[in-house]
Amino acid sequence: MQRNQSATARQCRRVQSRVENADAVGFFNLLTGPQLLGDVESLLPEHRERLFPPTETLSMFMAQSLSADGSCRQAVDDAAVKRLIAGMAPCSTNTAAYCKARARLPQAMVETLARRTGKLVADGVCDAWLWRGRRVCLADGTTTTLPDTEENQAAYPQPGAQRKGLGFPSMRLVALLCLASGALLDAASGPCAGKGSDEQTLFRGLLEPLGEGDVLLGDAYFPTYFLLCELVRRGVDGLFEQYGARRRSTDFNLGERLGTRDHLITWTKPKRPAWMSEAAYAQVPEQLTVRELYAGGKLLVTTFLDPKQTPKGVLRALYWRRWQVELDVRNLKTTLGMEQLRCRTPEMAQKELWVYLLAYNLIRLLMAQAALLADQIPRQLSFKHTVQIWISWHQRGGASYNGAVLHGLLLLIAQPRVGLRPGRIEPRQRKRRDNAFPLMTKPRGEAREEVRLNGHAKKQR
Repeated sequence: MQRNQSATARQCRRVQSRVENADAVGFFNLLTGPQLLGDVESLLPEHRERLFPPTETLSMFMAQSLSADGSCRQAVDDAAVKRLIAGMAPCSTNTAAYCKARARLPQAMVETLARRTGKLVADGVCDAWLWRGRRVCLADGTTTTLPDTEENQAAYPQPGAQRKGLGFPSMRLVALLCLASGALLDAASGPCAGKGSDEQTLFRGLLEPLGEGDVLLGDAYFPTYFLLCELVRRGVDGLFEQYGARRRSTDFNLGERLGTRDHLITWTKPKRPAWMSEAAYAQVPEQLTVRELYAGGKLLVTTFLDPKQTPKGVLRALYWRRWQVELDVRNLKTTLGMEQLRCRTPEMAQKELWVYLLAYNLIRLLMAQAALLADQIPRQLSFKHTVQIWISWHQRGGASYNGAVLHGLLLLIAQPRVGLRPGRIEPRQRKRRDNAFPLMTKPRGEAREEVRLNGHAKKQR
């Protein structure tokens, strides 16, 4: 016990020493002040001096997304209380002005801020956080639901198997993240049904942040012929679980044998897909050599062709780290509350989505700074702990900061550490039972009328 306490004390002293030598005030000026917002000043619309100018509205919108309540009422109440404490003229707690200010907020400004913040974090990683000196990016898709309104249903239809009035509009999101820092580099969204709604189509618009020397990790939705050719053209290596259709036809007796269940195989160019122009199709090479291997219980496909430079064990260990993107998606949807958006129109839902992504990247920016100061890696710091610290600090007068308080804040963020669990597998099941009420199987209006006539249904056992 004494040994553990001594190690903890040494860790705290080391963190404190590094924090004291850091320009924490300058960092927080970047995070909370007008400098970051000033980068996109040209995107601001012409506006009068109002109670809720664009920058103030965005700040309230982000605080609202991080709040457990998440309502416009709480956001306005918080603003009114802060004005009262600061001795400013009181304002009404009516939410109409704030809701109108949110509607005026340019989505392009929020998107630009989210992308620039993610790039700021990813570009600032130290060499020790990289994989063999190379940046690794993670790609994954997920879905979120929207309120059941006619506008949302038209733009993001509910699953076809659900009866009208019983489901919720569904939006698909594909994200590109940095493995070292957890920062979100870019994202694309669309409906879950219809032409161009699949993860492959959405991801094709996210290739711009990838540069020569990067590595891309993804699941079995991504390693198609055309995507792998594009990665090779950009000088990007890829490592994926094998695509479902090719998994059944993989034969390790073919191609150039590299080891046990490890070989090089040549793919031929498939027919031109409907989404690709003839000019773009003509530029795609007729053949592509890839490496297929079986490692860690998974059939993988990669553009790392040299078994001496990248042995099977190295690739297996790298792919195990793909689990981090599952945690990042969980942080977005569960920790921040993005699993169910609240805005009742498609335009505001898109804006709300990007506010969540911006808030996520700002938390990652905090974690990266704390990790640098504590001589840790960001993945060993707790995302939820950082959110809790930030909310608590903000609620207790975070705008009036000073160097000593910021030093202590970074120290608090860096203290607890989480384990690195590569290759972690968890069943997609719930242990805790829900309340024993039956599922709604008819529109709410019909269900209400049935309750009036027959009373409430009995609980299910």
